Amino acid sequence: MPADWTPEQLRRALNSTLPDDLWIQIVRAVTSDFHPRYDALTRTYTYSVGSSPQSASPFQRRWCWALCEQLDRSLLAEAAAHLPGEHSFEAFSKAGQPERGDRCRISAATWSDWELGARFTVSADRYLHHMVRYLVGTMVDVARNRRPLGDVLRLLDNDPDMTTSPPAPPEGLFLSHVEYPETVLLGSDPTTSPSRSTATA
Repeated sequence: MPADWTPEQLRRALNSTLPDDLWIQIVRAVTSDFHPRYDALTRTYTYSVGSSPQSASPFQRRWCWALCEQLDRSLLAEAAAHLPGEHSFEAFSKAGQPERGDRCRISAATWSDWELGARFTVSADRYLHHMVRYLVGTMVDVARNRRPLGDVLRLLDNDPDMTTSPPAPPEGLFLSHVEYPETVLLGSDPTTSPSRSTATA
């Protein structure tokens, strides 16, 4: 990139060349030792499940799990309530990371209404391979009364007699937010107040 480009010029250039499933919201200057993966404090993912028949339309099905089936929202909420805190998520992963272990710290996990169904939002310090999709697939089966709510706790306890449900399909999963320490970011974030200690990237 030209040395005199501003972060905003880089953002526009990236968005003009990236494929249509990627979009850059903000570009910030960072310190020379910045690492986008290892410096991240928290990553937030969202997963959309379509209960309405309209979710299967060509305008929506690329961006959600077009289940076209009503879910028990109270069971979804109860299942997600077990997730915050530090747990082993070995049962909810396709492959582990032996050098880093299988424990992750989830700071928030909630289901909310989406115009065509339900949306799961989860924030954690790290994730294992396909972890969010396995969590969603299992919670959706609980909400469809295909397995008991207690299975979530047994899976978090690594019960050897338990396996997760199949992972939810990839279409509904999006990385929506990453927080970094303010010490590695240069300049101000135009979307937040100056008092924020972390920033979106």
